[in-house]
Amino acid sequence: MNAPAPSLDRPLAWSATPGRELLRLSWPIAVSTLSYSVMTLVGIAFVARVGTAEVAGVGLAGAVAFGLLCFAIGVLRGLKTLVSQAIGAGRHDEVERYLGTGVLFALGLGAVALCVAEALAPLLGWLTGDPAVGAHAATYLKIRALSAPMLLVYVALRETRWGEGDTRAPMRASLTGNAVNLALDVVLILGLGWGVVGAAVATVCGNAAELGRLAWPMRARLARVAWSARHARALWQQGAATGVQFTLEVGAFLLLTAIIARMSATDAAAHQLVLQLTHVSFLPAHALAEAASVMVGNAVGAARLELVRPVARRALALGAAYTAACTVVFVVLAAPLAALLGGSEGALADVTITLVRISALFLVADAANVIARGVLRGAGDVVYPAMVGVLSSWILTPPMAWLLGLELGWGAAGGWLGLTAEILLGAAILWRRVGRGGWQVAAAASRARMTAAAARVDGDVAASAALADEDAEVSRPGHTPATCAGEAG
Repeated sequence: MNAPAPSLDRPLAWSATPGRELLRLSWPIAVSTLSYSVMTLVGIAFVARVGTAEVAGVGLAGAVAFGLLCFAIGVLRGLKTLVSQAIGAGRHDEVERYLGTGVLFALGLGAVALCVAEALAPLLGWLTGDPAVGAHAATYLKIRALSAPMLLVYVALRETRWGEGDTRAPMRASLTGNAVNLALDVVLILGLGWGVVGAAVATVCGNAAELGRLAWPMRARLARVAWSARHARALWQQGAATGVQFTLEVGAFLLLTAIIARMSATDAAAHQLVLQLTHVSFLPAHALAEAASVMVGNAVGAARLELVRPVARRALALGAAYTAACTVVFVVLAAPLAALLGGSEGALADVTITLVRISALFLVADAANVIARGVLRGAGDVVYPAMVGVLSSWILTPPMAWLLGLELGWGAAGGWLGLTAEILLGAAILWRRVGRGGWQVAAAASRARMTAAAARVDGDVAASAALADEDAEVSRPGHTPATCAGEAG
């Protein structure tokens, strides 16, 4: 049976109410994206009862573990766009091929990350002046790295489900993983006194539970996974630029953190405290960006490019409304928020309050930045936002942190002003591209690739059907190959 060919102007159920669809997709994503960071934070909270060196080791190893997975996660996020475009085009048969290729991609990249982490673990002592911290970091990373393949397969499944419009199944899986992690932290760290080892084992088991909860309902589909070179090329083209962007942006941010750490312990502590606060404003915007990416992918696949800007504007309005409210709270309640975070005394309180107020300068722009990236990626426009993100992060943030923070003595405030400049510039450039339609070339290329692939698939199906008909005709009683040749003559 021939798969339906892509058609122009396909109807999309949400086209009349994009705001409602954005909210439906985004709130479970906001919950889901807490999973990875919460597992590390919960482990640190329990390890804090053991000792300071243990806490520092777990924090360092957790950051290294995430850094090793950044590229792979960026590549696999291309699945969401490809799947949503295929669904918009009515090519549901393509979804299974992307799923299988993505899972095998994840296993391969996870194996590489595991090997690199095991080789890197003994060297972590060089990154700290305290041998005890290095030893604990090495122990944690060696165990935590075992979950790398599982975590990346989970990302592949999550991105596929998001692309299909199901954001609740990944949310339930992430909640299950965190519940397992929390329970095992209590047993292994508090009950058995395993310390850093207990935190790492709990995290690995939490990742396994998260993957199992999401994979079990998909087990029939996963039993049919197969590698497709064509779909692998498409995934690489869609995700590699994002993977490079994630890796380099994380590197720039780690450099910012290292520069601030050289200023003073007070600046470093305030930096970490306010980062946790800004996550409150970042996660909903990130969720809206992911939801917008799915919907824009649907629109591109359905050849409904006139829906891209309305989706973008609605996502921006929702994200800006939330972050504007956060901005007012940050400005008015800077001192109480600093006290709530733990920066309630002396110099730490002063620096924390200053950073809270600086962060209020970029909250709305940060939402605009991340939403614009999601819209452009959904359209298949991945290289441009990657270049903007990498260049703005490396040209502005670390140099300004060094100049303003260290050379001029502004402390952590100098680094955060650099971060503010990066976010404002990136948001302005990316929204200019969204508004002027610079993404349309990439969208047309994505559509052309999908149409060409569909034509090849339908041609193969038609050829197979013709051969089957010919075989059936040949095998008819009294209709031998010789008689066929005679009829042809």
